[in-house]
Amino acid sequence: MRPLATLACALLGLLPAATSAAAPETSAAPRQFLWEVSSLTNKVYLYGTVHAGKASFYPLPQPVERAFADSRILAVEADITDAEAMTKGSSQMLYAPPDSLSKRIPAPLYERLRKQLQRFNVPEAQLEPVKPFFAASLLVFNEWFRQGYTPDQGVDLHLIKRAKAAKMSLVELEGAQAQTELMASLSEKEGVQALEGAVTALESGLTRDQITGVVNAWQAGDPNLLLDVTRAYNDAMPGAKELEEKFIWSRHEAMAGRIEAFLLSGRERAFVAVGALHLAGPRGLVEILRSRGYFVRQL
Repeated sequence: MRPLATLACALLGLLPAATSAAAPETSAAPRQFLWEVSSLTNKVYLYGTVHAGKASFYPLPQPVERAFADSRILAVEADITDAEAMTKGSSQMLYAPPDSLSKRIPAPLYERLRKQLQRFNVPEAQLEPVKPFFAASLLVFNEWFRQGYTPDQGVDLHLIKRAKAAKMSLVELEGAQAQTELMASLSEKEGVQALEGAVTALESGLTRDQITGVVNAWQAGDPNLLLDVTRAYNDAMPGAKELEEKFIWSRHEAMAGRIEAFLLSGRERAFVAVGALHLAGPRGLVEILRSRGYFVRQL
């Protein structure tokens, strides 16, 4: 099994759940979840990713492959192949014995959680040391696994491995430690609320449907569809909007600053790969950079 930190960091891109969405109609000129952002002296590529995938995702579409080949720097949220950094943050996800998950959440919720663990054939003892938000992470990932999507086929991991093999410069926009600390900053109430939402979504089939919606929106290069499926979950689950604010939109000012530095450097071109939701909507990185006067076009 992958380290808890890897799963939790990857969840940042998957947490905003989605309702089911019909596969989009094909068009003569399909677009990718990929944008070119240009300054007077340089340009960067912004690529929205999903953090779990299938072998059938590869090779990536030609516009993505061309943009990657045109770049000398890969910028990601965090280098999830850095085992030391991932392991370092794992202690923040766990209770110190004899404390445990079953002692911290309401008994009825724990019983519902147990039923989901049985459904996934996950030993109960595996989640006993884990704090509520990270337990929610593992539940969500188990449904992705069940649908055939795995982190070892995630787009971020795929790109990082290729960049390292090609000796490209690899830049972290945030880093695993910063992401882990953000998740660890949740209050106990927020963590329990996130876990209850994850269990409810699994019970209703919403998580299964969200996977279809997220993947369809990503493959169609449709940020509006991604926002629609996210909004539907937020409207259904208490506390979901607040979690999205914390885990998505609040991070963009700092991220945009790092990306803008590439645009102003006038040196090597960067391929920026972040979770797809970070690029969507008026508060996404695409529109933030457009509002700062850069020329932006979807490829």
